[in-house]
Amino acid sequence: MSALPHTVLPLAARLREGPVIGNEAAARLRLDQSLERLDAEDLARLNALLDEYPLARQLCLGVMEGSPFLTDLIRAEPQRLLRSLANDPRTRLDELIAECTAIATTSADEAPVMRALRRMRAEAALLLALSDIGGACDLVEVTAGLSDVADAAVRAALTFLLAEAARAGRLLPPDASNPMEGCGLGIIAMGKHGARELNYSSDIDLIVVYDRNIAPLREGVEPSPFFVKITQRLVRMLQERTGDGYVVRVDLRLRPDPGSTQVALSVAAALAYYEREGATWERAAYIKARPVAGDLEVGRGFLADLAPFVWRRVLDFRAISDVHAMKREIHAFRGHDVLAVEGHNVKLGRGGIREVEFFVQTQQLIAGGRDTMLRTPRTLEALKALTEHRWIAPAVRDGLTEAYLFLRRVEHRIQMMADAQTHELPEGQEAMEAFAHFMGYENRDSFATALVERMRRVQGHYAKLFEDAPSATPDGGLAFPESGNDRQTLATLAQMGFKDPAAASNIVRDWLAGKHRAIRGETARQHIGRVIPLLLESLARGGDPDGALIAADRFFTDLPGPNLLAALDRHPDLVRLLATILTAAPRLGETLARQPSLTDALLDPAFFDVLPDEESLKAHLDHLLDTAETEEEEFDRARRFRQEQHVLIGVRIASGTLPAARAGEAYARLAEVIIRALHRRVWTRFMEMHGTIAGAATAVVAMGKLGGREMTAGSDLDLIVLYDFDADADPNSDGRRPLIGAQYFARFTQRLISALTALTNAGKLYDVDLRLRPSGRSGPLATRLSSFQLYQKEEAWTWEHMALTRARVIAADELFQKRVEEVIHKVMSQPRDHRSLAGDILDMRQAIADEKGEDDRWNLKHAAGGQVDVEFIAQYLVLAYAHEYPQIVSTATARVLAQAGKLGLLQAEDAHVLTNACRLYQNLTEVLRLAVDAHVIPADASPALRALLARAGEMPDFQSLSAHLLETQSQVRAIFDRFLGRAAR
Repeated sequence: MSALPHTVLPLAARLREGPVIGNEAAARLRLDQSLERLDAEDLARLNALLDEYPLARQLCLGVMEGSPFLTDLIRAEPQRLLRSLANDPRTRLDELIAECTAIATTSADEAPVMRALRRMRAEAALLLALSDIGGACDLVEVTAGLSDVADAAVRAALTFLLAEAARAGRLLPPDASNPMEGCGLGIIAMGKHGARELNYSSDIDLIVVYDRNIAPLREGVEPSPFFVKITQRLVRMLQERTGDGYVVRVDLRLRPDPGSTQVALSVAAALAYYEREGATWERAAYIKARPVAGDLEVGRGFLADLAPFVWRRVLDFRAISDVHAMKREIHAFRGHDVLAVEGHNVKLGRGGIREVEFFVQTQQLIAGGRDTMLRTPRTLEALKALTEHRWIAPAVRDGLTEAYLFLRRVEHRIQMMADAQTHELPEGQEAMEAFAHFMGYENRDSFATALVERMRRVQGHYAKLFEDAPSATPDGGLAFPESGNDRQTLATLAQMGFKDPAAASNIVRDWLAGKHRAIRGETARQHIGRVIPLLLESLARGGDPDGALIAADRFFTDLPGPNLLAALDRHPDLVRLLATILTAAPRLGETLARQPSLTDALLDPAFFDVLPDEESLKAHLDHLLDTAETEEEEFDRARRFRQEQHVLIGVRIASGTLPAARAGEAYARLAEVIIRALHRRVWTRFMEMHGTIAGAATAVVAMGKLGGREMTAGSDLDLIVLYDFDADADPNSDGRRPLIGAQYFARFTQRLISALTALTNAGKLYDVDLRLRPSGRSGPLATRLSSFQLYQKEEAWTWEHMALTRARVIAADELFQKRVEEVIHKVMSQPRDHRSLAGDILDMRQAIADEKGEDDRWNLKHAAGGQVDVEFIAQYLVLAYAHEYPQIVSTATARVLAQAGKLGLLQAEDAHVLTNACRLYQNLTEVLRLAVDAHVIPADASPALRALLARAGEMPDFQSLSAHLLETQSQVRAIFDRFLGRAAR
């Protein structure tokens, strides 16, 4: 932590600011409870310190309100708080690192080293958080401290492992007291870790290389398996969650070709890869590379040999095109300046941290080959260097610097709340108000104003980056004469990447000749003529120009009229967006072609703002349905509303303005609004015709993906309809066409399902599956609540109770909804035999594998270690433990897993793996169902679709995503077999 202040003062005396306290009495009570384990002497010392420095007390109260994670750290060992406040931050951090290093250097047993690493990290996390929140240390000092702790952890763990190997005689180090020196293994820190800019709860990205020619291994010990095993154990020591927590999550996927290479690579193999096929994003990644552990000379030599790959004196056309493509991957479409606050991702969202980093790194890539002074890994230093060397103006540097510091502060506060690697602000107003207080603002609005001002500033500078750069289309122009193909145009198309330039030219010439209905008019042909250059360039960037152009041709074939062409002519961003959709999500493109009027919404600046909430969706739909003149028109309008909203959600996913992780909630919210609206209207009309029965009430219960709010673009609706009426009432309805009891409610259910599924002029609303009702296909369409309760208690199979874990009432009056929820809760919380339950689930999983297969890893649902495995574990947890821990009941798989981790029902590391796997599978499934309406990626998936999947999986490219998926599935299957196998014994 070398950047920390040199003047020795206790942290409490250094504080300059603190959070705003919302409920001081509650915060004081929480603080008192967290300090209960302090002895009287230490408590008196702490209280004296808090009395002497009022900001220190305000800081502690703010932590109690704003950060459950920091509160837990204090509660687990309150002496940490006293030591942190009573000591100089730099001195205390150096002591923590020294204590851990000493144990790792001298211990012959792994257990004390593991514990020392975790204790170092826990106290350092508290110390640095207090220093950050209280303004005692600036961002550079805090991130340097976090990086120092990560460096020390990697070195300490590696030192222990190498010393252990030396004691076993497999490694023969030149200096037994320092086994890292001359060991031949170099560990390179990448990303924020490499730049010493680590954020509060970040993974560390490492690349591990070894030089087999200098590694001092005993004769007969092969370098590759030896160093691979060392690396695997290193990762486990750092990220395995024990009773003391974890140290840091380690990511090795930035190594060359992670899907097919070992976690430790020979220097020669790594250099050969970069020389042969290194990508531009990999060049950008190495700007921040730094040797941190092991044989530092090996690390330095590797980076020196790699320098010509990273820092090119001359950029070729492909590299410039790649830089443009990298910008587009995180580019918010120009002209849409509305910035949301709730739920905004301060790293990846518009005006976020990634845009500042990209602004810097791409200019470093372009100019750093000629100007060595630009080769700094640190963002703020690079901004300064770019200014000094006249690449950017001082005002740009100052504006971006201040915004970057602010955004990183926000990022740290987000991560301090729960020690989670997230960058998204809270979504609810109340949660945002609390977060604003934690940031030191009086209310949500004052914080939002400050945040939006910085994001707009970043967005403005980012949008101008390379805006004056020449087109990525090579010089030579494009001409498509009626008489035949132009030779220069064919050459240009070939240079753009078209494999069959003549076929491409023929397609465009057909457009200009008015072959398609929408392009027959003179004005339409003028519009398309002006659009063609940008459209071709945008399609070519998707990686499969020929396939993309064919998709575009189908799009224009399906287009019913010319209005969209005028919009494309006026809005270049719409052309780029259309190209993204056609290349990455052709199924969505087909829908858009059939309903071109939907593009009007894409031109609305509010489109890229937050998604419409439930109230706004309800108001819009109610207006449409209430003004319909007939029931048929009502159903048509509901269908068009659903189609429009589905396309708008899909376009948001494809354009990158809606994370796939939130799409499932958006689709489910839409379905619920529609079901409630139709349920209410169908029920009213039904009673007008058939009358009512005393006490009659109905409830629509969502199951499956709708119940779990994990719907995709192609999801069916899994529903159950329940009803009841007064026990002593006349079972005959009192209308002009009376029905009796069960028949009454069955007929209503038929009407409701027809409203949802009937094919009208506007198409179908949803497919509805009622097979999860009692007795499945053979049972009545609607079930009386008492019968449902008796069936679930006495007759239901295990798989039916598993399905019920996702049951959620989405349409009912308030009183009946509560009754239904009470019945479901009783079913969930009844005691069960864990062994029998686990055995049933294992049998069911095997039956699914026998029927569906489980060998295709891109069958995200059924693959070994796939989505079914994750969901079955979550359903087991609910059914096995809801009796004892009612808080574990949730319809959302990820929430169940997270809660199980907190309750200790899952090992902390298992809960982390499963929660991340759940998010990964859901994200990838959202994209696949949007793009190709399948759970399985097609063999001929376009490069653009693969890029979209990589973005959804938060990986730099598809190759890394594929490796990540395989690793995740292996981990999930191992947990599934171990956890349920043990429970079944």
